[in-house]
Amino acid sequence: MKPFPVNLTYADFKEGKFDKAILAVGSAENHGFHLPFGTDTLVSLAIAEEVAKKVEGLLVLPPITYGVSLHYDDFPFTLTLRPEVMIEVLKDVLDSSIRQGINHIIIINGHDGNIAPIEIASRSIKVKYPDSFIASLDAWWVKAGELLPPDTFEVWDGLGHAGEGETSIVLHLYPQLARMENARGVVPSLPDGLDIKWKSSEITPYGATGDPTKGTPEKGEKMFKALLDCVVKFIQEMEKAGWKYGEKTEL
Repeated sequence: MKPFPVNLTYADFKEGKFDKAILAVGSAENHGFHLPFGTDTLVSLAIAEEVAKKVEGLLVLPPITYGVSLHYDDFPFTLTLRPEVMIEVLKDVLDSSIRQGINHIIIINGHDGNIAPIEIASRSIKVKYPDSFIASLDAWWVKAGELLPPDTFEVWDGLGHAGEGETSIVLHLYPQLARMENARGVVPSLPDGLDIKWKSSEITPYGATGDPTKGTPEKGEKMFKALLDCVVKFIQEMEKAGWKYGEKTEL
């Protein structure tokens, strides 16, 4: 496992020859009756650490352990940053990394409420530092379903807050932290067409959506491996391309 900068000395950092970084972004919030409050941080950090084992010169930045969780705070125990604060925290972390000479940054996000702040902060930093490269895995819980065969999950394509997919990956990574005897969830009835800006208490009485009782460590292992392969391949391909993208081909 690559050490965090807080564990590195000046000599360690120089000897590591780090030329890119990976940042896990999580939250501190209720995850149903059965998963730990730090699930989003734990999962995103596990992905970041394992990717760093497979990619030379990739520094694991200390994770951001708080997120925008206002829509979950009807359930204890939820701590949250305001969206405008989260944007500024992300901007400062990205800005600091770039000023320290690491301007290729991969973000692994573990929480839905962080997606918009990551987008705004990343775009702002990209404009400030045009030569920087910032890419984000915005929603691993969605990407895993896209990468795996459609029959992998039993309920709601494995989706949900602390649902089948998220419960599965926790059972694979941190089985000792799951209290499956307390697992309960519900698939909410949401209309198609537009994206309703719900609060969690409006769509589930359990703090969990989807069906966590269908979660298994075997499914979680498949999800984790697929996500690792996806992120590692992306970084390796971008390195081969010199971090260049978007070049047009004459038609």
